[in-house]
Amino acid sequence: MKQIAFKNDIFDSLQKQIFSLQGFTAPTQGKHVNFGLGPVEECFPNRVFPTGAVHELVSSSPTDAAATTGFMAGVLGKLMQGGGLSLWISQKRTLFPPALKFFGIDPDRVIFIDVKSEKDLLWMTEEALKCQALSAVIAEIKDLDLTASRRLQLAVEHSRVTGLLHRINPRTLGNTACSARWKITPVASFLEQDMPGMGFFRWDVQLLKVRNGQSGQWQIQWTSGTFDQVEKQAQSVLDKDLLKTG
Repeated sequence: MKQIAFKNDIFDSLQKQIFSLQGFTAPTQGKHVNFGLGPVEECFPNRVFPTGAVHELVSSSPTDAAATTGFMAGVLGKLMQGGGLSLWISQKRTLFPPALKFFGIDPDRVIFIDVKSEKDLLWMTEEALKCQALSAVIAEIKDLDLTASRRLQLAVEHSRVTGLLHRINPRTLGNTACSARWKITPVASFLEQDMPGMGFFRWDVQLLKVRNGQSGQWQIQWTSGTFDQVEKQAQSVLDKDLLKTG
């Protein structure tokens, strides 16, 4: 029995080390970023959003791409709360930098790099992820194979920089070494009764794949500078309003 317990202790220790290298570090170890994603984080090992890891976000239309950009900006704002710099690498950037202020990001703290070829973009992303001085690297890259994703994952395991790869209309969706694969789509905002204007940004968040975790789907909105799960009661009212107007 003692030998079995000893082997179990070794297994648990090795598993924690592997999780740590993959960005799944327990909140008690080091600095923990509170993303406010609630039930989403329950799907990850140690119930914590993995930082120092590579995330893959997939969009299939311009509308989805815009929603994904907003969600990434919310995540980036949380990663940059303690200061630091981030890189945003793309070929055809459509983001309006001053809009990042809505997500608590000073645009002057984000370095935007526009490249001509996808090959250069991938190389620059890998080199950027090796830089420990950065808080995060966002790359708008279309295609990513298993070999290239492994190189990116190895880079962040040493630097502990968080990578967000936005794949817009990828040709294929094969296996990658990324810690998680997301799909973000827009959802109609909910207006308070007798209140004019627009509601809060709202997304349908799908966690398609999680290494050593569970997939899931939620509705999340950006409220007062943080992520917030959509209340079921508010969603029910919205659904009824849509049926009336439909």
